[in-house]
Amino acid sequence: MTGSEESPSFRLAYVPGATPAKWVRIWNERLPDVPLVLVPVPAEGASDLLRTRGADAALLRLPTDRAGLSAIPLYTETTVVVIPKDHFVAAADEVSVEDLADDIVLHPLDDTLDWEHPPGRPAFERPATTADAVELVAAGVGLLVVPQSLARLHHRRDLTYRPVTDAPQSGVALSWPEEATTDLVDDFIGIVRGRTVNSTRGRRPAPEEPKKNADRAGRGRKPAGRQAAGRSTGAKPRSGSRGSGNTKRGRPRRSS
Repeated sequence: MTGSEESPSFRLAYVPGATPAKWVRIWNERLPDVPLVLVPVPAEGASDLLRTRGADAALLRLPTDRAGLSAIPLYTETTVVVIPKDHFVAAADEVSVEDLADDIVLHPLDDTLDWEHPPGRPAFERPATTADAVELVAAGVGLLVVPQSLARLHHRRDLTYRPVTDAPQSGVALSWPEEATTDLVDDFIGIVRGRTVNSTRGRRPAPEEPKKNADRAGRGRKPAGRQAAGRSTGAKPRSGSRGSGNTKRGRPRRSS
């Protein structure tokens, strides 16, 4: 680890759609003396926040500018199209990009999908955010293709979504500044990778058994050398047992 001092808290930034709740719970169980502070950040601002030390680590979306940052990919999301419930696409289990060719497909400025050519027909103006685009879908202006977690985040009762089989996918990664890989960062890496408390790769080993218990467990045991000596000198042969020689010992005969 390159960090020589730990901050009194651990600041974890996360982009919309990322769900750190499980890892936060494990952190609080393992490090109750170090508060974990959640810092919400727009998808496009996560990398800059790390570079300016506004957070110790971040759950961000890939692809992103990783200059000066380390990153561990965590998972890849299914891409879906958000549609009104009465749209004809809602009758299908899944769709392709080609199925959206005749529809207006909104492309918000905070889009996280790495499109070479966005699908469908473009709108006259790009919405500023994904939340704005969802409102336009509800108004019947167009459709929206996003990672599934964002469709869930902006869920509306009048909208639904379907998987898009051949669309780009968005990955979520844990990232942190390369020059600030502190012990706390390593602790969080261990949590997201599923390391147990007793893992040999963890920084905090399980507490050792108290010495007094070890001493108590050792009482009553004789040293190996003493036991060996007891076996060689303390054991008595059974009566009538044979000795080391091959002749028998009997009564002496009377002389005639």
